[in-house]
Amino acid sequence: MTRRIAFQGELGAYSHQACVEACPELEPLPCRTFEDAIAAVKDGLADKAMLPVDNSTFGRVADIHYLLPGSGLHIVGEAFVRVHINLMGLPGTQLAEIKTATSHSMLLGQCRGFLAEHGIERITGADTAGSAHLISQQSDRTRGALASELAAEVYGLDVLARHIEDQANNTTRFLEMSTSPDYTRRGDSGMITTLIFQVRNIPAALYKAMGGFATNGVNMTKLESYMVGGSFTATQFYADIEGHPEDDNVKLALDELSYFSSMMEIIGVYPADARRH
Repeated sequence: MTRRIAFQGELGAYSHQACVEACPELEPLPCRTFEDAIAAVKDGLADKAMLPVDNSTFGRVADIHYLLPGSGLHIVGEAFVRVHINLMGLPGTQLAEIKTATSHSMLLGQCRGFLAEHGIERITGADTAGSAHLISQQSDRTRGALASELAAEVYGLDVLARHIEDQANNTTRFLEMSTSPDYTRRGDSGMITTLIFQVRNIPAALYKAMGGFATNGVNMTKLESYMVGGSFTATQFYADIEGHPEDDNVKLALDELSYFSSMMEIIGVYPADARRH
């Protein structure tokens, strides 16, 4: 039976690139939405899902953070993908011929300098790979797309200019999701534990709950809050910490967090990607 990994978007998307780089043994399965990618795993159509959570330029991917706690899936890995943006056009096209570039608004905003220098008009498309697909299906050589080199390969386009992004460190973090957790220690760069929790409705509960991480020397790399059930008084937190739940200092910190929390759930224990550091 073919093993698959689901992702949101079309073939050639940066999520597809993440699948190829992190899980080359799995067949990529494109899905229309994040919800569809999650459902593909829960329904047994895919073994894993690859979901973007953060971008170094634009911050968190909001939809995913709201979907993760109720997804029923567990984080079993992470992948950091360098987002190189490339201008591509129909085969045989020269850079000087391109008058417009189509892509997701986020990518267009990351290439302002290059596009302005070459007098190329920005046209907003649905997504990156979809824009490359669109350009491949028409015959106007003045129209180009901004996408990954993988997208150019998938849709038979020529790459006219490589790595044209304004910021040289643009990176997206992805999470590998599965129906079963994996607490085994693995990898060479340490372990990451991801959890969600709600603090008790008492004064300074969050301050006291966080104290255990400081006093036990546990590094928290992410802490984000979300309203629960539309209430202004109930808040849920999402956190990433360095370490494994069985580490002595992590266990003490989690015990203290539990004391000041009305709910705490670990949703992933996984090896840190070497590119995290």
